[in-house]
Amino acid sequence: MEPVSPDQNPAARLVLLTGPSGAGRSTALNVFEDLGFEAIDNMPISLVSRLVAEPLERPLALVLDPRNRDFSVNALLALVEQLSASTRFDFDLVYLDCPIPTLIRRYSETRRRHPLSQSGEARDGIEFEARLLRPVRLRADILIETDGMTPHDLRDQIRAQFSIENSTVMHVNVVSFSYRRGIPIGVDLVFDCRFLSNPHWQPDLRRLDGRDIAVSDFVTQDPRFADFFRRVQGLVESLLPEYAREGKAQLTIGFGCTGGQHRSVATTDKLANALAQAGWQVSKRHRELERMAAHIAAQRNE
Repeated sequence: MEPVSPDQNPAARLVLLTGPSGAGRSTALNVFEDLGFEAIDNMPISLVSRLVAEPLERPLALVLDPRNRDFSVNALLALVEQLSASTRFDFDLVYLDCPIPTLIRRYSETRRRHPLSQSGEARDGIEFEARLLRPVRLRADILIETDGMTPHDLRDQIRAQFSIENSTVMHVNVVSFSYRRGIPIGVDLVFDCRFLSNPHWQPDLRRLDGRDIAVSDFVTQDPRFADFFRRVQGLVESLLPEYAREGKAQLTIGFGCTGGQHRSVATTDKLANALAQAGWQVSKRHRELERMAAHIAAQRNE
């Protein structure tokens, strides 16, 4: 793979789109094109570095997926790390996903052949593609679940996050994670919740997660939580306007705990809600809960 050239245009917006066939890649790419991005479908991975070696004249959105014979999960992940490490780009890997039963239904309705099916059965291709792309899904910066979405819903979600017209309004991402799996790549501010009492040791809470009111109450009623959260919220709210004035388009805040299931999730939800009420554009993601949901879904479909 050719190296990305040295910094030339630090404001360049670059989006890689991927995900299973039928999850909405083409619809999403059309939205990016409407937003003023240069949009290229089915881009060979081997050509991306050459494409972005020169300064980008306008934002760029590329679809990379297994339809291309040049496709390799390892090559895609290597490219993502390369682009993420470059200060030339405001970069995101966007993964469009959808449950396997919904993808099967969509293919049966269109009666199209799945591009990865060897037997001619859509299910075979869909299940193979889901297994193939699992590492990419786990690495994604932005995960968009399209099940139940209309094309208009997908358009609105992408517009809210990537609209060039709204580029002066900084978007805030709040993510929960497990320290066992490492700090997510691209997080700007990290806060450690492991000093708080752990709901894992409460038998009635162990199988729940921080989105459940019982777990949330347990975490927030820890005597140390109120002061911790007040200080974090105050720090974040004092920093956000300064980052926005510096022209930062997106800021990611991470909360970590041991398993990424209870304390970090509850705290992430609480801060995301507080920042939204304060008028910031906010999205939240629970990395480990997504991993668990994907694992359970994969087991059910094996």
